[in-house]
Formats: sequence, structure tokens, C-alpha cells
Amino acid sequence: MSALGTSKGILEIAKFGIYVGVPVFLMYTFANNTKNIQKFMGNRSYVEYPPEGPRPPSPEELREMARELARNKNIR
Repeated sequence: MSALGTSKGILEIAKFGIYVGVPVFLMYTFANNTKNIQKFMGNRSYVEYPPEGPRPPSPEELREMARELARNKNIR
């Protein structure tokens, strides 16, 4: 018994056509006209970096801070 003649078979054929047709249509639309994809991708910012914070102290500054802390400890 073949299911192609029944409504269930027609539904499966329609679903398969949609599953195959939608990606083919989208690829055809974007591959043939790059302005479409630029317009689509340009409306979205995918990477948003936070504002730059203060820089950490340089190694020389850290050494000087450590020396000052050591001097303060020895004075007490």
C-alpha cells in the first residue's frame, strides 16, 4: 500500500518541498544580490565592546608601590 495517494503522503511531499525550497530561495536571494545581505547584516551590531576602563599600573609602578609598602612596614 503506497502512501503517496493519501493526504498524509501529500503533506510529506509539501513539507519536503518547503524544507528544500526555503534555503534554496534564501541562498539565491542573497548570493545574486550582495546589497541584500549587506542591508540585512548592516542593521545588526553583533559585537558590542564595553567602554575601555582604566589601564592597570605598569610593572615599574607596581614595584615602586611594593617598595613603599615594605618601607612603611619597616618604619612601624
